[in-house]
Amino acid sequence: MAVPFFVGGLVMLRVATLASGSSGNCTVISDGKVHILVDAGISARRIVRGLRDLGVEGKQIAGVLITHEHSDHISGLPMLCKQLGVELYTTEGTARQICYRMAGLEDRFRVFDPGERFAIGDLVIGTFPTSHDCACPVGYTVSDGHRMAALCTDTGRVTAQAAQAIRGARLLIGEFNYDPDLLRGGPYPAFLKERILGEQGHLSNEMGGKLAAWSVNKGARQVVLAHLSKENNQPEIARQAAHRALESIGARVGKDVSVCVAPRDECSGWLEV
Repeated sequence: MAVPFFVGGLVMLRVATLASGSSGNCTVISDGKVHILVDAGISARRIVRGLRDLGVEGKQIAGVLITHEHSDHISGLPMLCKQLGVELYTTEGTARQICYRMAGLEDRFRVFDPGERFAIGDLVIGTFPTSHDCACPVGYTVSDGHRMAALCTDTGRVTAQAAQAIRGARLLIGEFNYDPDLLRGGPYPAFLKERILGEQGHLSNEMGGKLAAWSVNKGARQVVLAHLSKENNQPEIARQAAHRALESIGARVGKDVSVCVAPRDECSGWLEV
C-alpha cells in the first residue's frame, strides 16, 4: 500500500516518471489515494515493477491518460488492460487510431475533447491541445485542489492553449527533446530531421527552456526535463539550456526553482508537487 505524503494535515500531490525518452514514456501521478498513469509506452511488467518500487500496486491504478498514439506512449496498453482492467482516457481521434492497431480495447476508452476537464476520484484532470504529427494529441494538468502538475511533451510548438493551461502549475514536466546541432549533425535521415524540427515535431532545448521560463513566471517551482532524445541530446546540454532560460528571467536555480532530468529507462522516484 502506498504511503501518502502528509504536509500540514493535507495529502500532497506527487509525481514520478517511470520512463522518459524516444524508446518509451510513462508517468505516475498520485495524491496518495488515487493513482493515475500518463501514457504506457513501456511493458506492463516494467510499469508494475516501477510502481511497486514507489509503493503502489498495479491494481491501484485508477486510469491511464494517453497523450497520443505513437508506440513509445502506448506499447504497454494491451497487457496493462488485460492484467489490470484499467480505463483509458484520451481524445476520440487518438482512441480510434489505437483501436486500429490494438484489438480488444474499444470498451476501455473514455473520450474527451481537447480543453475539457474531468475528475478521476479526487484528482481534477485538465487537457489542452499540443502540436504533433498524429491524430489529436494533448497534454495534461492534474490537480488535487491545492496544487497542480502539468505535462507538456511531444509538441513542435507550445500552443496558446498549452501556455494558458499550465499557468499556476507548481511542477512542469516539459519537453527538451533535441539539441539542434546534434540533430543536424546526427545519423537521422533528412526527412526525419525535418519532421523533428517542424511545428508538428518536438521541442528543442531552447524551446523547452522558454516553456520552462514561462511556467516559472506563472508559479512553477519544479521543472522536469523530459523526452530527451538518446541520439540528438545529452542530459547536461539540456540542463544547461534550462538553466540559461531560467536565469534570463531572474530565477535562481536551486533556490527559486529546482531542475532535474527525467531518466530515460528507470524510475525518477517521487517528486512532491
